[in-house]
Amino acid sequence: MLKRLLAALLSVVVPVTVLPGRPALASPAVIRPGSVWHVVAPGETMRSIARAAGLRMADIGRWNQLVPPYPVHVDETLRLTPPRVQLRDWSTRVELVTPAMVGWDPADRCPVPPSALRKVWVSYIDLQGSYHDGSIVVHRDVVPRVQKIFFTLFRWRFRIMAMAPMSVNMPGETNMGIVTAGYNCRPVGGTDVWSEHAYGTAIDINPLQNPMIRGGSISPFGGHRYLNRNSYNLGMIHAEGAARAFTRNGYFWGGQWRSLKDYMHFSVSNR
Repeated sequence: MLKRLLAALLSVVVPVTVLPGRPALASPAVIRPGSVWHVVAPGETMRSIARAAGLRMADIGRWNQLVPPYPVHVDETLRLTPPRVQLRDWSTRVELVTPAMVGWDPADRCPVPPSALRKVWVSYIDLQGSYHDGSIVVHRDVVPRVQKIFFTLFRWRFRIMAMAPMSVNMPGETNMGIVTAGYNCRPVGGTDVWSEHAYGTAIDINPLQNPMIRGGSISPFGGHRYLNRNSYNLGMIHAEGAARAFTRNGYFWGGQWRSLKDYMHFSVSNR
């Protein structure tokens, strides 16, 4: 399945203008009338969000299972209406990886064997606000930090479009290019150098909302809708927000590269 992921990362060539994220200055929240969700932007506080939404801080806190003094984080997603059910607690577990799980073929000469990989299961919240258990395959050495990262994202209610198994978490979806994933035995595009994904030390988060931009090429298809990095929408990653869950745990972010921008990509080696 992970090999099909690469094939699904289609590219479209269009004129590209990327607007960088805004600086973290104090600013009033802007909320559209009738909004169900709000993604926290730089400078916003629970007080400014409640004021803009015409709600009480205590209500927003209760609906999002938060406790006073209600600290919020950039890229955190807040529910602005009462939930039908409370989210379950975050959970995680780790499984050994078999060759069949990753389509292992000795002829591919992948740099790490399945025995060095682990399947990490984590709870996540999708774009509709629903709770799921998803899995990601990574190198065994990074398992503890990956668990910390996804716990932080869950605590911030950061939205993840989809994780494996897709048959359970997004039935009927065939575009593997939208999946948050880790290990993939492949080289860096256009080279014969192994990608960090082939070592299990890189993770792509919400590829559609955080595309890779190289010159006039955007991957995956549809990623051009998220070129304005001044926007704070569900699933988008920003340096002062969700990226910190990774960088505080030893990962580097492709969104800070100069030669290209790979907003979905986090790796241990900065490649």
